[in-house]
Order: sequence, then structure tokens, then C-alpha cells
Amino acid sequence: MNKNNNTQRLLSLDALRGFDMLFIMGLAGLIVNLAALAPDCAVANWFALQMKHVTWDGFAHHDTIFPLFLFIAGVSFPFSLSKQRDRGLSNKDIVIKILKRAAILILLGVLYNGFFKMQFDTLRLPSVLGRIGIAWAGAALMTLYLKPKVRAIICGLILVGYALLLTIPAPDAIGIDAWTKEGNIVGYIDRMIMPNHILKRGIMDPEGLLSNLPAIVTAMLGVFAGEYLLGSTHSGKRKAATLALCAIGLLGAALLWNTLQPINKNLWSSAFVLAAGAYSVGMLALFYYIIDVLGHNRWCYFFRVVGVNSITIYLAQRFIKFGDISRYFFGGLTEHLPEGWGAVLISVGYIAVCWLLLYFLDRKGVYLKV
Repeated sequence: MNKNNNTQRLLSLDALRGFDMLFIMGLAGLIVNLAALAPDCAVANWFALQMKHVTWDGFAHHDTIFPLFLFIAGVSFPFSLSKQRDRGLSNKDIVIKILKRAAILILLGVLYNGFFKMQFDTLRLPSVLGRIGIAWAGAALMTLYLKPKVRAIICGLILVGYALLLTIPAPDAIGIDAWTKEGNIVGYIDRMIMPNHILKRGIMDPEGLLSNLPAIVTAMLGVFAGEYLLGSTHSGKRKAATLALCAIGLLGAALLWNTLQPINKNLWSSAFVLAAGAYSVGMLALFYYIIDVLGHNRWCYFFRVVGVNSITIYLAQRFIKFGDISRYFFGGLTEHLPEGWGAVLISVGYIAVCWLLLYFLDRKGVYLKV
């Protein structure tokens, strides 16, 4: 933990990161519980479905949380790189910092997965934090040494090459389609290299080895957006409009690619990269326009508190039973509420307890930096 200076940060970026994290800090559960109050309402049921990952092919809002966070990490890098170069750091120094950050995120991911249970024969090695470390580092290293056009070509080749790889069925799944959970090549590689250390043992891991490749493209989309915001001489309004148009373009490309290969988060398919990229760029455009261009930023403090300590709350939820704390304070009151409203109150309490912890850290100027 250390002191942090926010003076040169994009307020919209911290707010967007906080908005994204809020869904795994209890907001998704709150929306599901609110929707349960109106079980016959089609709109409510639709919102509830959006708070869950799709089983295999398809796309729901809950599938945007992870790629948006990775995208934001990419957006932040050009700003960080500019500051480091202003301080006189060499490329070698920056590479060391990139690799160090990636290693720490991979380690934190393993700790999150249950390292201290000491069950090393079945400890899951891939993780959400590990993927962020690997994919972000890949995009950051390319940004450090390659021009934007070269990086764009590489990203295109990765998406096409990965799509072609996904047409190859797993050699150990004879007679099973290459696009199934059991028959895809992504799962096969995980089973061959670390069979007992993946989330779905004997099948695959959604944060497995091969799918880190298209995840690098997700991070690179963020880098491109960050470079544009940092380096363009366009007005703020034009930047926001350009980002919005890019989001529309990515959405069109995703829908087109979806006719060839489905949008699939578990495989991090090329169509998924484009679909998640469309959402991410569109949300960045919206937050940037409202907060940084129009200057309507008073409301965003609620989200910013979460955004500046996002990894802190992600890890804290693994080790601190916020739900028990919420039930301790509000459990008695729930017994006097109509059916269903008790779950809503506990969900609100969960979010409140998490947010108050982050508010306390923010007031003290304490942040977990990786």
C-alpha cells in the first residue's frame, strides 16, 4: 500500500473502472434480487439474465465485466508510459516494471485461487488476475517497441489465426465437434499441459493458456484508445464521437464474424473480442464525454472510490465475508420485510460495506498498486 497521486488521471477512466467493478461487488446480485420481486415481468427477467454469464455461445452483460477491465488497463498504459518516459526511464527499466507487474498479478491470481489451502496437486493455475497480467503485459511490450500500424496488423493476424485454430478439433475428443466444451483445441492444450490445475478439470479453463492470445488484442484495443485520447489534438467532443463511431464499427464487425464463429467468452473467440471491444469503447466514449468533456463529474465519486482500488476489493471479497457483515447489521430487519425484500436489503448492505471500506482507504490516501 502506498500514497497515490490522482492529479493526472482521467476521471472518466477511474469512474468507468469503478462502474465495471461494482457488478462483481454486489450490484449484479442486487439486480437479480430486485428482478425476483416481479417474476412475471419480462423486462425484469431480461435484466436478471444479463447478470449471469451465458452457458457457452452468446453474450450477456455479465460477459463484459472482465474484458472491460482488461480494456481499461490497456487505456491506462499510454498515460503511464508517458509519465515514465518523462521521468527519464529507459525501455529496459520500463520492461522490468511491466514484467514485474505481470508476475505480481499472476501470483495474486494463484493466491486468490486458494494457494493457502496447500492443495498443490489440484491448485488452479490460470486466473482472472493472471490473464490481466499476461494479456496486459503482451500489449504493453508491443506498444513499447512497435508502431501502431504494426501492432494493428499483428492484432488482425492474431484474431484470424486464432479463429483458424478454433476449427481444429481436440485430438483426444474423437467424433466431437471442435466448437464444443469437450472438443475445442483450447481445452485440449490445457488438459495436456496442466490437467489437474484448470477450473473445469478434464475439460478446459476459461482463462487457459491459448486464449491469452486474443485477450492481448482486447488489451491492445484499450491501448489504441488511450493513445488516441492522450495524443490527438482533436477536441474532447470529437474524441468522444470518434470513439463512439469505432464502437459501432466494432459491433458491426462482431456481428459479421459471429456468422462465421460464435461469440464465446469461454474461448475468448475473435468475435467475442470484437463484441466486448465494441461495448468497452462505447462505454469509454460515454464516460469520457460526460465526465471529462462536459465536466459533469460530481456524481462519479461513488464509482471512482471503487475504481482507484479495484484490485483491493476484488481480492478482499475472497478473504472477507462481507455478506456476513451485511447480515449482522440488517438480518434482523429483513424478518420484518415482505418476501423478497430481505434479499434486496442484504444485497444493498453488501455493496455498502464494501464501498465504505474503499471510502475509508480513499480518505486515508491508501491504494493497492500493482
